[in-house]
Amino acid sequence: MMDALAIHRALLAWETVHEIVRLPIAIGGADELPRALGLPAGRCLATRVLSCDGHRGTGRFLAGAIVPAGDRPPAEAVRRAVGARHARPARPDVINAATEYAADLVCPLLLPDTMRLLIDRRLVDALPPDDVVYTPTGEASTALGIRARSLYELCGAEPADLFGAGLRAEHVRQEVPAGSVRHIGQPGEPNTPGPRHPVG
Repeated sequence: MMDALAIHRALLAWETVHEIVRLPIAIGGADELPRALGLPAGRCLATRVLSCDGHRGTGRFLAGAIVPAGDRPPAEAVRRAVGARHARPARPDVINAATEYAADLVCPLLLPDTMRLLIDRRLVDALPPDDVVYTPTGEASTALGIRARSLYELCGAEPADLFGAGLRAEHVRQEVPAGSVRHIGQPGEPNTPGPRHPVG
């Protein structure tokens, strides 16, 4: 199964600045990241996986949608974006088998090449590229902190209008509480995880 160590090793190989954050509480899914980290939902990303039926006998395939924690994209919006005939949330066992992540803790990195990946356009428009975002790692006790620009480039997700226009600014840019993780070091510098400790 995919975990924080696999992600950490891949990001080291890609020479990408990041941190693996130990969470103060165990989480059961990506939607619990904002509470665990003390951050606004727009800085904590969830990857929703949907099962799609292709056109003209092309068969079933999986699509992922990166959205703010707590949000679930309408299946119809994903269906249109990937050009499928039908789309619906994938079953947990299907997600586990295809991604090797726990179904509710999917990271948008190291996903199968066959999985079409979308990202909510509101996130791309609202988040400055050097802001740090957090995603699950497949584990209940850790999260990945990475610059938004780095995540977008590495995962190759296509921006899509999954919820309509306009992400509320406070949803993403809310002031980060004192003591929360908010910066990652420049390349060649140590990470700065505040009170939490990086893994590895």
